[in-house]
This record gives sequence, structure tokens and C-alpha cells, in this order.
Amino acid sequence: MRKLMIVAFICLCYFSCGKATDNVPNVPVNFQADINPRYSALNSPGGYVYVNGYGIAGLIIYRTISGRYVAYDRCSSYQPEKKCAVSVDDTGLQVVDACSGSKFSLEDGTPVKAPATRSLKSYQVITTQFTIQVVN
Repeated sequence: MRKLMIVAFICLCYFSCGKATDNVPNVPVNFQADINPRYSALNSPGGYVYVNGYGIAGLIIYRTISGRYVAYDRCSSYQPEKKCAVSVDDTGLQVVDACSGSKFSLEDGTPVKAPATRSLKSYQVITTQFTIQVVN
């Protein structure tokens, strides 16, 4: 009986060890700026800006077609340990991970081309008439 318990314990330990999730790590983000000429691209729907020095690989702040603001970490959700920064493609509607070829929608961050299966890491956006703040 004792051997059976030991075997059961070893099996339990072995099968309970799952693969670690490949999520973009959580880091504190608190970016605030005036919507001035430097960020004037955000004044119209479809506009975007890159912000370096925040998140894992920087931020993309995008004004959606409906006029709301969204912000994503530029770190691709596919193999985030590589810290590949996504870039806006020629259409201005998607971002591309040059390391894997994955593509993501700027409207909601969802993957639109494999191999990525997870959305980009998004952040909360708070706006006033003249400022924009990105936090988590």
C-alpha cells in the first residue's frame, strides 16, 4: 500500500506540472502626456503613436475608428520572452511581429494571423480634453 501511495504521489506531482503560460509580464505603467503637436496623430481616428520607455517593449496608443483610445504593449504576445516589438503595418489597421510574422488588429489587439493565439497586452486609457494617461 505504501508503494502505491508513493507512485500515486509521484504521478500527481508529474501531471500537475503544466507548461508555464506565455503571457507578457506585468510591469507598472503610468504614462501621461498632453495631446500636443508631438501626439497630434491621436487627434483623428486611425492615428497612432509609439511611446518608448514604458511597458516591456514600449507602447502603441491608437485612436480607433469609433474615436476611442486604446493602448497596447508593443511586446508581441507570441513568445513574449523574446521581447519582439510589434510595428504598425502599411494599412495602419494592424501591427506586425517581425520575429514571427504574427499580425494583430489595432482596434482590439486580437491576433489576425498565426502563429499568435493571444491578444496584445492592453492598458487602461484615461483621457481629458487635453491629456491622455495610460495605466495598468
